[in-house]
Amino acid sequence: MNDIYTITETLRDRAAALAPFIGRTPLFPITRLHSNPNVKIFAKLEWQQLSNSVKARAAYNIISNAIKEGHIDQEKGIIDASSGNTAVAYATIGANLGIPVTLCVPENASQQKKSALKALGAHIVYTSRFGTTDEAQAKARSLAAEYPDRYYYTDQYANEYNWKAHFNGTGPEIWEQTQGKITHYVAGLGTTGTFIGTSRRLKQFNPDISVISLQPDSAMHGLEGWKHLESALVPRIYDDTVADRNLFIDTMEAYDLIRRTAQLEGLLLSPSSAANLAGALQVAQTLEEGVIVTIFPDHASNYPEILEHIL
Repeated sequence: MNDIYTITETLRDRAAALAPFIGRTPLFPITRLHSNPNVKIFAKLEWQQLSNSVKARAAYNIISNAIKEGHIDQEKGIIDASSGNTAVAYATIGANLGIPVTLCVPENASQQKKSALKALGAHIVYTSRFGTTDEAQAKARSLAAEYPDRYYYTDQYANEYNWKAHFNGTGPEIWEQTQGKITHYVAGLGTTGTFIGTSRRLKQFNPDISVISLQPDSAMHGLEGWKHLESALVPRIYDDTVADRNLFIDTMEAYDLIRRTAQLEGLLLSPSSAANLAGALQVAQTLEEGVIVTIFPDHASNYPEILEHIL
């Protein structure tokens, strides 16, 4: 018993030591892609934290709380479904803490992501390239049920520590960084944690802040990490009463914006970051004045094949 207690305390200490490297990302002003000087657009550069994406927030909150609650240790690890930034965040944090990480990943995930996961020591269980992350979720759930002593199923799509990472982190950061002047918050839906958690907290600060969710405009889209909710499994943490409005983003519009943002703002955006910016620009066109904040989940360097094609 004392050995288990000591191991748990050691993991808690290690997790606490990682906290300064999660969140606290800067707001970047978007100045040359729109013309109304009375409308300000800012984006949080989420790649400026551990694992280089917004998913560090949720992955850290999920893992650190799983340690506190005694769900995992250095023998019993986590299992979840992801082929993107959450997978890399889990693997990064798991490697640092010495926790086993198993990820159910569709076979058609990008080679760069698969290589990164292997380098970080994660165990990969491949699922059908035709099943998307929905099938991968089912596989992770099945393995956790079959081997309960080996895996703790973190289930990012249903885990409240996902959205609470943004409720306690992203939302207060935005409020403080804009000195309470934010009027509109715009973000895409994937696991939905970023949008739901941040929006709920911003509404606590000021109920008049307009929160606008974004989705791809079709089921067959090219925005990795985003969900077209009408054609996908809806995450359990999603709350359809939170958004004041919903906008739909065309993939090609987002891809075109990658090139324009590189040339005019000096930022190399990922497709999801560009899609968030596209939504923010749509909102800006409807305003006479205001302060819009959106999220840049990650950087174009995570998508070299897309960058080479577009630029």
